[in-house]
Amino acid sequence: MDLPERLNPLVGMLAGLIGMAGVGLAAAATHAGGPLLGPASAMCLAHAPAMLALFAAQPLLRTATVAALVMGMGCCLFAGDLTLKQFYGVGIFPMAAPIGGMTMMAGWLLAGVGALIRPPKR
Repeated sequence: MDLPERLNPLVGMLAGLIGMAGVGLAAAATHAGGPLLGPASAMCLAHAPAMLALFAAQPLLRTATVAALVMGMGCCLFAGDLTLKQFYGVGIFPMAAPIGGMTMMAGWLLAGVGALIRPPKR
């Protein structure tokens, strides 16, 4: 079993946690208010299903696991930074949200590049 196959369960778990966070952030945005919680929720709810799709595509798409993990890390950084800023007035570190956004974009790029690479022979 190669590394992507061993890490793929982590992708599924992370996707579930990010999806759960997205629903929680949407509820917090609705009930507690705050302009930063909506975008944090939207990023989580957009990337969790994409990560689940990459989880399922891992046998066919060579970059699926790496792309999903990069997306997940970026999403956690982005949403975590916005959430901390909303509730505590301070983020994770300066420029954390933009770095998280660029990391999510890198994950999407990795997923797209994977489509150009032949799938492994089984």
